[in-house]
Amino acid sequence: MSATPFPRITRDPAVMGGRPCIRGLRVTVGMILGNLGDGVALDDLLAAYPYIEREDVLEAIRYGAWLAQEREVALAPAA
Repeated sequence: MSATPFPRITRDPAVMGGRPCIRGLRVTVGMILGNLGDGVALDDLLAAYPYIEREDVLEAIRYGAWLAQEREVALAPAA
């Protein structure tokens, strides 16, 4: 496994304001998930953006799912 769980997802303040992008391209994870959520088929999305790959889209979905996971944070009792 890679050192990072999402090697195709990059964040750079100089690219799209630091939003998560696909491989440093100006294609955000949010754009991919938004299109899929609006009913755009995966193959149509790949045809519209020929510089992204199927694995890029799948990793964007995994990244979105990871962000949406519920997390519990244990807090120390107030003194």
